[in-house]
Amino acid sequence: MAAQDFSQINALDPNTLSGLRRLSKENSPEATREAAKQFEALFLQQVLKSMRDASPKNSMFDSEESRMYQSMLDQQMSLQLATRGGGIGLARVIERQLSAGQEPVLQPEGSVPLDGAIRRGFAAAVSPGATEASASGAAMSTAKTAAPLPAAASAGTAPASLPNMPAGAGPRAFVDKVWPQAVEASRVTGIPARFLVAQAALETGWGKHELKNADGSPSHNLFNIKASRSWTGGTVNTATTEYRNGVATRENARFRAYGSYAESFQDYARLIRNNPRYAGVAGQDDAVAFARSLQSAGYATDPQYADKLARIINGNTLRTALAASATRSA
Repeated sequence: MAAQDFSQINALDPNTLSGLRRLSKENSPEATREAAKQFEALFLQQVLKSMRDASPKNSMFDSEESRMYQSMLDQQMSLQLATRGGGIGLARVIERQLSAGQEPVLQPEGSVPLDGAIRRGFAAAVSPGATEASASGAAMSTAKTAAPLPAAASAGTAPASLPNMPAGAGPRAFVDKVWPQAVEASRVTGIPARFLVAQAALETGWGKHELKNADGSPSHNLFNIKASRSWTGGTVNTATTEYRNGVATRENARFRAYGSYAESFQDYARLIRNNPRYAGVAGQDDAVAFARSLQSAGYATDPQYADKLARIINGNTLRTALAASATRSA
């Protein structure tokens, strides 16, 4: 296959993936290189899309039509960035991985070496299901640092997406740790316990990004509640990401510290029950309504906070962790 034929392939259009599939049957280095470029284009498209989503949309020129044309322009721009001038370097890394162990031998009839990789790369970049994995990523707009949400783990194993955590850690271990306290807070607030666990997971990245005291000990602040002037308990000072008019900014802030996770849940329950701002939150038993009520009340400044929280509540990760925890407790 001539190298110039690759220029006609655009992985941003799912219908043209058959071109890469056909080339991959030849186990061609050129096809591998082109597949890597297309993966980079998909990645850049998602970056541009995230930037657009984070931008205010109240301009007088904003409309469904303008957003459609902007999306088309972003697709073309991402393809040009990935295929001209060497791209951003991601394609070279992907190419090395796709080429690992590649031998110049004939493949068995019907074998398509790159087909699975092409499909996985495309699905990871554009599938709505992939968004759950990033739901806790920019979640912490009160303490809010990126913390990728791992895929659902099988019982008794640590998810591969949390390689730095000890064996057995992850969503299931997090649920085991906080579930009893969530049940108690649920009785006080009328909010389902799994909603509270999901919010704590969103705020801390399933416990991986819990705020630490100056000596490295845990603050036990699972909901990243800030310390007001009237707060007389312990505090943690740290940099945080806040959104002002839809723009993310880094600020220093003071957060509450507790002696246990039970105290954290109790303080959260008091906040929801006693603060008039959260009158619409208490008693909510619908995931989307609960998440939107929190955001409307100003709990977090991240404009995507409600969507992220609702995705975790309804997602497979929490469902699997709850089921595994219940099975072990039975």
